[in-house]
Amino acid sequence: MKKIDRKSLFKSVKKIVVKVGTSSITSPDMSLDLGRIENLSLDLIKLHKTDKDVILVTSGAIATGMGQLGWKTRPRDIPRQQAAAAVGQGHLMHTYKQIFEKHGQLVAQVLLTQDDICDRKRYTNANNTISTLLQYDVIPIINENDTVAVEEIKFGDNDTLSALVANLIKADLLLILSDIDGFYNFEKKIISVIPSVTTEIHSMAGGKGSNVSVGGMTTKLQAAEIVTGAGDIMVIANGCKAGIIERILNGEEEGTVFLPAGDKMSGKKRWIAYSVPTKGKIKVDSGAKKALTKYGKSLLPSGITSVEGKFEFGDAISCTGEDDKEFARGLANYSSEEVEKIKGKKTEQIESILGHIYYDEVIHRDNLVIL
Repeated sequence: MKKIDRKSLFKSVKKIVVKVGTSSITSPDMSLDLGRIENLSLDLIKLHKTDKDVILVTSGAIATGMGQLGWKTRPRDIPRQQAAAAVGQGHLMHTYKQIFEKHGQLVAQVLLTQDDICDRKRYTNANNTISTLLQYDVIPIINENDTVAVEEIKFGDNDTLSALVANLIKADLLLILSDIDGFYNFEKKIISVIPSVTTEIHSMAGGKGSNVSVGGMTTKLQAAEIVTGAGDIMVIANGCKAGIIERILNGEEEGTVFLPAGDKMSGKKRWIAYSVPTKGKIKVDSGAKKALTKYGKSLLPSGITSVEGKFEFGDAISCTGEDDKEFARGLANYSSEEVEKIKGKKTEQIESILGHIYYDEVIHRDNLVIL
């Protein structure tokens, strides 16, 4: 794998999201491990004092609630998961608050759901809130609002949440702290650097999480694809090691580094590419694909060959080539019914076909992201 100068890589890092997994802050009996939380808090405070913006994404609410309720295994049904989260979230945040403030650091709780990320207005509001907290030297502590979330509990994990938060605030680095030393290859050896998340890398990922958490290496790779796709760095490392954050930023050989896949995206394009779900698919011909990917053009109706799904104006849609592989995402200027009528036609024909013309483009280049 590629050899890099870690110290130089992390030298310009200013804004950092640190995600801590359930296993890194709880004991086997599912009580909070106060020693580990204290070590983590001290590491984050020390990092914050070096003029870095620090955001903590924490797991552990459901596991903490399970411990409080005396449950040994993570429940499968949604109501009991939500009940455990309701019991555990307050206890978890109170513990963080006490430890951080004992060392003179103010913290704030921010609870998010997938809807807060998908909706552009709520996404912007969340960004404004977190940015304001950082301006006032407050460390935001973010968790998923598991007491009301449904699909997120059943299918999601805070690895994904942390990646979306990193995109939300345009962080330079996402540091995922788990109970393992990094990403292992087939020979059970740590891979120091991963330039890109390939099919082979995915095949090396193991199964799901433990009886108290849902995350595994697969969700961490999905997080890496989001973060590196937006042009930022991600690291997986062992959160049980004291001082691990400082050692990583000092360039020491700790954990696995995932390198950026390209240039940094703007906030709007990050949202289009990774935060809002797509509602449909448009297939384009080779000429249109070349115009989009090589020359940065908008998508005109003449290059569209087929339409799938049902979408309206402003919805996010996927763009695929003749090989059916997605290569771009964008916001539609027309509904799926309208695109079906004007596909393959010239721009000057739109008004005569639809009876109106809103835009010359089906997707404007400012609302298009090449993946």
